[in-house]
Amino acid sequence: MSNASSIVIFSLSGFNATVNYRVTLFSLTLLSYCVILVLNVSLILTIILDKNLHEPMYICLCNLFINDLYGTAGFYPKFASDLLSDVQAISYVGCFLQIFVIYSYVLVDSTVLALMAYDRYVAICQPLEYHSVMSVRRTAVLVALSWLVPFSSVIIGVTLTSRLKICGSHIEKIYCENWAVVKLACSSTKANDIYGLFLTCIFIVVGLSIPASYVQLVKSALKSREGRRKFTQTCVPHLLCLLNFSVAFLFDLMYSRYGSASVPQSNFMAIQFLLIPPILNPIIYGLILTKIRHKVLHLKKTVDLENVTVV
Repeated sequence: MSNASSIVIFSLSGFNATVNYRVTLFSLTLLSYCVILVLNVSLILTIILDKNLHEPMYICLCNLFINDLYGTAGFYPKFASDLLSDVQAISYVGCFLQIFVIYSYVLVDSTVLALMAYDRYVAICQPLEYHSVMSVRRTAVLVALSWLVPFSSVIIGVTLTSRLKICGSHIEKIYCENWAVVKLACSSTKANDIYGLFLTCIFIVVGLSIPASYVQLVKSALKSREGRRKFTQTCVPHLLCLLNFSVAFLFDLMYSRYGSASVPQSNFMAIQFLLIPPILNPIIYGLILTKIRHKVLHLKKTVDLENVTVV
């Protein structure tokens, strides 16, 4: 990094409002993270170990759950540690690492959800061509791109920010956020602004492809009872997860850009895109998708029988 500033540590002032509730918040944070780990790891193993679930839709789901684990790992351990610490700070390198993890998590979630929308579009609107369009090879390529494109995009953004001369060390958040660091720069941020606008436009196009797919899905689903059944079983949970993630992240993004000091952002609203989607995604898909629900219940019965046998 070619940053010409002498900043080596950033302070996180978002914890000021949590002084009187740190033990309670730590307990809730630990509980939430354990729930996220158990739910997502359980469904990842279920999909990997059951060959009947080695289909494009479930492969995409597996990647969604893996990404949830990846994103929360970049936030929860540091957040829990800060709650018990008298000083909430993060190193220069640690800050940029957290920015990379959280931003790549958000973008991977967006691309995987878009890929899932495309998969459902082909399955319902072009059922006879589904296996040729969503072949194993093409699915593997699309999944790889859903990770590589966001990672490459975030690397460029983090590199541009790391080249800025930073003249402040006070971040008014409970985690490191790219725009908050850019606002501390005392050198030109034009390149960051242009790249940020370009990246936003690209992912808006990706985001708009999802409702466009669902317009066609609804039209096709209404034509037959089987189409309505498929839509209800596989598309409704996807829409719920998409709405949940989009609202949570867009709120934080808009506040970061246009929020004012006179309207402070609550800590919960600041992290809900890191808290709610990783918990709700496995719950929604685990309860609604028949194949996954039956497999999880079967595994539970098997474990219970083994425990009884051992006793």
